[in-house]
Amino acid sequence: MTEELLVQRLDHVNLSVHDFAESARWYQQLFDFQIVEEDISEGVHWGVLRTGDTMLCLYEHPDFKYLDRFELADNKLHGMAHFSLRINNNDKWLAKVEQLNVEILYDGAVRWPHSTSWYIKDPTGYELEIVYWDNDTVSFR
Repeated sequence: MTEELLVQRLDHVNLSVHDFAESARWYQQLFDFQIVEEDISEGVHWGVLRTGDTMLCLYEHPDFKYLDRFELADNKLHGMAHFSLRINNNDKWLAKVEQLNVEILYDGAVRWPHSTSWYIKDPTGYELEIVYWDNDTVSFR
């Protein structure tokens, strides 16, 4: 009998963003996220975006200052370097990148032993790694 894992998958990522509407639109256009819940609580515009089983929670904080990994390192701080979204259709992804003129960081696709990654930034400055696993299968040596 196989023991069931306690953690099944990452449920959501919670992000502070400069502009809720701009960020929600960006995630919708590029990744087909849809707003499934939205409200204003204590003056803060927030919402949950979903595509399939993947969710993002966005909280609008216009004065929020995102420090990228280079600024963090310069200040001897630790923070989130990036978060990653897995795709299963390389051609559809590349078509969206071209259609929406998405800037790919680090001179383009990065080839790993079992996957290919593209690094981009969202409107607030968060870095995302977009991963396509060979044969759509997570695999390690």
